[in-house]
Amino acid sequence: MSQPYARAMLPGAKVGGGYLTITNEAATNDRLVSATASRAGSVQLHEMKFDNGVMVMRELEGGITLPAGTTVELKPGGYHVMFMDVQQPFKEGEDIRATLTFERAGSIEVDFTVGPPAGNGGHGKHEGHGK
Repeated sequence: MSQPYARAMLPGAKVGGGYLTITNEAATNDRLVSATASRAGSVQLHEMKFDNGVMVMRELEGGITLPAGTTVELKPGGYHVMFMDVQQPFKEGEDIRATLTFERAGSIEVDFTVGPPAGNGGHGKHEGHGK
């Protein structure tokens, strides 16, 4: 895993996005199946994509597939980690510890470094999310 980061959250925000690059160096496929973080009530795995010209976001109930010998990037506008029900918004410069759980590789702790907040069109507010 490389470059894990999250975005600073606006005051009062309850959700935040997390991003990183995952390389599956194994000879077999794996899957990121879940995540947890002490700073979030729950953590979900999401995908954002265009569907008939409309940007949609959805939770990936089955996780994120990591084919053998490939690298998968979790980034804004694609796959990402969603920190839900955050009680203290993430502040730029701090680290958010999370545990990522893989089908084959097991659980791995990761520190997401908090960078600047999302600009317009990003994950700043996530209006109506989690309903």
